[in-house]
Amino acid sequence: MITPAQMRAARALLGWDQRRLAEAAQLSLPTVRRMEGSTGTVRGNVDSLVKVVDALDRAGVALINEGEISSTGGRGVRLKGGSAG
Repeated sequence: MITPAQMRAARALLGWDQRRLAEAAQLSLPTVRRMEGSTGTVRGNVDSLVKVVDALDRAGVALINEGEISSTGGRGVRLKGGSAG
């Protein structure tokens, strides 16, 4: 669904710190820290993962999943066509 690296990259694209992501996803700051500090797959319950993905989507970030068209074929993030905030 989303990797810790994608969470960090998405925040960087938006200029958000972990606190801003936590607020946008309606999660606690320690939850976001734990999720981003995971190795491999993100540690967290499905509800929290969905909240993060939804918050990033609303902010204008598109997740690039494994195997989708990208220059390297790997996972990543990109801004959607509109402006982010």
